[in-house]
Amino acid sequence: MGVDMMQVADAVAREKSVDRELVIDAMEQAIKTAARRTYSHKTLDAKMDQASGEIGLFHVRTVVEEVEDEENELTLAEAVEMQADAEIGTEFREALAPIELGRIAAQTAKQVINQKIREAERNRVVAEYEPRVGEIITGIVKRVERGNVYVDLGRGEAVMYREDLLPRESYRQGDRVRAYLREVRNQPKGALVFVSRADAGMVLKLFEQEVPEIQDNLVTIQAISRDPGSRSKIAVISMEPGIDPVGACVGMRGARVQAIVNELHGERVDIIEWTENPAEFVVNALSPAEIERVLVDEENNTIEVAVNEENLAIAIGKRGQNVRLASELTGWHIELMTTGQEAEKRAEETTSAKESFISSLDVDEDFANLLVAEGFLSLDDLAYCEISDLQVVEGLDETLAQEIQKRARNSLLDQALQAAKKDEDEVSLLDLPNMTREIASQLAERKVLTAEALADASLADMQGIEGLEKPEDLIIAAREACGWFA
Repeated sequence: MGVDMMQVADAVAREKSVDRELVIDAMEQAIKTAARRTYSHKTLDAKMDQASGEIGLFHVRTVVEEVEDEENELTLAEAVEMQADAEIGTEFREALAPIELGRIAAQTAKQVINQKIREAERNRVVAEYEPRVGEIITGIVKRVERGNVYVDLGRGEAVMYREDLLPRESYRQGDRVRAYLREVRNQPKGALVFVSRADAGMVLKLFEQEVPEIQDNLVTIQAISRDPGSRSKIAVISMEPGIDPVGACVGMRGARVQAIVNELHGERVDIIEWTENPAEFVVNALSPAEIERVLVDEENNTIEVAVNEENLAIAIGKRGQNVRLASELTGWHIELMTTGQEAEKRAEETTSAKESFISSLDVDEDFANLLVAEGFLSLDDLAYCEISDLQVVEGLDETLAQEIQKRARNSLLDQALQAAKKDEDEVSLLDLPNMTREIASQLAERKVLTAEALADASLADMQGIEGLEKPEDLIIAAREACGWFA
């Protein structure tokens, strides 16, 4: 029986790819668990003799200062009689008669062994594959269920869900597959290894394998956008002068990129040189379309791109693919339009800006045209620019520039205060005693646009406002105006 137990332990260890010692420990734990039905009040231990394969069962008693559990504890005096060098904490083990494994006990022991082995398998898979997340690994298709592919990795199993496959890609049992190790998830039921061929990381790792310059950190991939199975765009930059990053990735006669395209079953790969200039980067990303004009709106993270009519379809791409991938690659929202549409939009913006300047700044049309000609297209442009920027307008000295900026800020303040009023009876900030436009403008920048909002403010909210000597008086005035003390 003992030899059989050792053979079972060896066989299980080989089959489950776990340590033999762990299987033996699971067997010992199973015997202890099963024995509790027979020796319910005793502290038990089980030990396998690895020479004979016999599992011994023992009653463990511990030496303590004050006995609370007479069956499992003994005093130091009692222990010294049994063993002269005994001390507090010494354990005495007494062999017990082997138990008979009935049906229930055998089932319990089996469950304990299976649980221990599953736990060991889970820990082994996590320890082996978690450090490899982000790599490309190779396996053999074990089975395909409902479109999901289960891959034998040799020392573990991975799953590649249907959405992680390339379109029109199918596998059969026994097929060899290369995939990107996306995630390892440790769950009570077992470790789950997820692989993907549709992840952008697959393209990244393929280029790292094919391009020595990337391996040597001479060329770096800055960004990737991908429509799996159809098209990918990658942005690369050279870390060393004299190295062409695009050429390095393409390879001699396109050999390097072609190897990647073949692995991805014909998926097109656009290689773009990365640059810090957002306009230039977007132009590169929209290739092969030819771009006429680009306007960058950093505040809204938007770039307007104008192309000729014949280039519009190329810039958009099939089902909007080209512009969508370019937007994902660059991180900018791209608005495409024809040169004609762009001209109409600029004309509308110019007309709107002139009308706004004439009505809000109390200037004539000729002066409004001068402002627009210098690139000022909104009251915000005028209100928050440098005075020196305004002085480039013909006929504006420093005094007049300051006056124009003051009018622009006042107009913006009036618009903000009007927009914040919920009804006609609400008190405006400018109606409060000792309130100036300069103070109101600073409050507006802090989102305090109504007397009610000011009434709710604290002294800490008023810190740093220029020209405001007694903020508490202004808050009290706002509260009085709002009827707090009625």
